[in-house]
Amino acid sequence: MATPFGEDGSVDEAAARSLARHLVENGSHGVVVAGTTGECPTLTDEEQISLLRAVVEEIGGEATIVCGTGTNDTRHSRELTKAAADAGAEASLVVAPYYNKPNPAGLRAHFEAVAEAAPELPMIVYNIPARVVINMEPAFLSELSSIDNVVAVKQANNDQLEPIEGLTVLSGNDDIFLRTLEIGGGGGILVASHLAGLRMREMWDAAQGGDLQRAGEIDASLRPLYEGLAVTTNPIPVKAALAMRGLIPSDRLRLPLVPADRAQREAIERGLESAGL
Repeated sequence: MATPFGEDGSVDEAAARSLARHLVENGSHGVVVAGTTGECPTLTDEEQISLLRAVVEEIGGEATIVCGTGTNDTRHSRELTKAAADAGAEASLVVAPYYNKPNPAGLRAHFEAVAEAAPELPMIVYNIPARVVINMEPAFLSELSSIDNVVAVKQANNDQLEPIEGLTVLSGNDDIFLRTLEIGGGGGILVASHLAGLRMREMWDAAQGGDLQRAGEIDASLRPLYEGLAVTTNPIPVKAALAMRGLIPSDRLRLPLVPADRAQREAIERGLESAGL
């Protein structure tokens, strides 16, 4: 879920509530608060937990609420995960530590320590080598399933999409959502569902019913949207698209991210139009 910001740059919790409501009324089984699309690197801990509480108040009990709590500091990740559990999150999304580049032993120790901070909270491990440098191989991810509350992986490495023994696989990129469903994955943590949630839900429903042909037809119709939302760094395009459709008050971002320029906006508009949106 994108994080709306007000004119003064503060988190617009009223707009966030409205966006969360829109998402669950338009196909999403749940939302992720303070993930990559939510600009987690520029949210303070206080902002993040306050935003989580607002979303819990708005849609708690109606949809699954996941909170991004991963950082490159294990102690900080533990604190955030415990705070998120206390604030009503139903699962955590914990990315591989970025920049300090731990080896496999350090990675495992990191996830074990974070999981132990809130043992009642299911954890989704997040593999996104394009942003964190580290790629967690399928065999290593399967090993992480031995940690009691590690239950799923958000897989954002298109080249290694395959079933992971012991974990539910969730698509981390829109363009592999269909492939994830075809291999028996559980679903996806997606961006395009901000704009095409009902159709992406229909794709999921079709796949669960064994109608992969219909799922493929929907996926094909949404390819222009996926491309438009990938014209520059996420979440720049999706915030522009949400503002274009009046779903958030503005496409304001926090530096170092800046709003889409004219050429990017044109590409986003073409994607929306070509996808019938």
